[in-house]
Amino acid sequence: MKYDCAIVGGGPAGLNAALVLGRARRSVALFDDSRPRNGVTRASHGFITRDGIQPAEFRRIAYEEVLKYPTVRHWPAEVTDIRRTDHGFALQTMSGELVEAGKVILAGGLKEVLPEIEGLRDFYGKSLFNCPFCDGWELRDQALVVVAEHPAVFHMIKLLLNWSRDVVVCTNGRDLFTAGQRRQLASKAIRIVETAVAAFSGRDGSLERVHFTDGTHIDRSGGFVGPTLQAKASFEAALGYQVADNGGIVTDAMGRTTAADVYAAGDAAYVMPSQLIYAAASGSKAAVAVMQDLTEEEWPSADEEQPH
Repeated sequence: MKYDCAIVGGGPAGLNAALVLGRARRSVALFDDSRPRNGVTRASHGFITRDGIQPAEFRRIAYEEVLKYPTVRHWPAEVTDIRRTDHGFALQTMSGELVEAGKVILAGGLKEVLPEIEGLRDFYGKSLFNCPFCDGWELRDQALVVVAEHPAVFHMIKLLLNWSRDVVVCTNGRDLFTAGQRRQLASKAIRIVETAVAAFSGRDGSLERVHFTDGTHIDRSGGFVGPTLQAKASFEAALGYQVADNGGIVTDAMGRTTAADVYAAGDAAYVMPSQLIYAAASGSKAAVAVMQDLTEEEWPSADEEQPH
């Protein structure tokens, strides 16, 4: 069987795309390796009617809704290869299965590369996070730390003051700020620590201290870490779509990439902020674009129509 569309990724972008296409009675092969990036966190926020939901519960509800449409088939598998064919695309899974589709939506998201700091993973998703919009409310008015190795952290710090005025920024041994930025941070009583971070410590996922390589430490109860984001799966060599400097797939406003019949949604297209509601919306738009393009292909141009 050849599907109208294959969706690579079962996060909010891929699931919402499958929902829209399923409701449009289009055949969909939905691939999901069940390794969501937000699986480490206890709750997801900012999605109306689902604020504070556990990520696993969000996925359970989403699959229950999506799979009630008979044209959507779920493949619990990782896609390892995608190739163009004379009639569309052939997708190969880790187990070697081949699935054919006319169009492809890439919604595999991103993976995080965290700084190599002892204890970080014990607190990540519990009292250390990466997005103030997602978790700033839960850390409001607390003594916070921000650990980042990129100059873009300056913008995050400015945002973070909406939730707490007690912020220490750690650059992990790097010189990130201009003289002007240092003056601005000092004016807001934000301390900069440039000594490398050695470890985090605390209990039951609750951060208590940040330790530095010079033997000093500071007491902090939560904070934010800036990970490096990388695409979970990369098919640009085979499919020929353009990738931006930030690693995201370049698309138009509806999710069409620069490669014919290839679309991208969610974190794969670097839709930011990286929130469920943004990703789901981009998945919906990509599905609408697929539907529009499939429909146009099924109707000859009025100028080409032959008289009876």
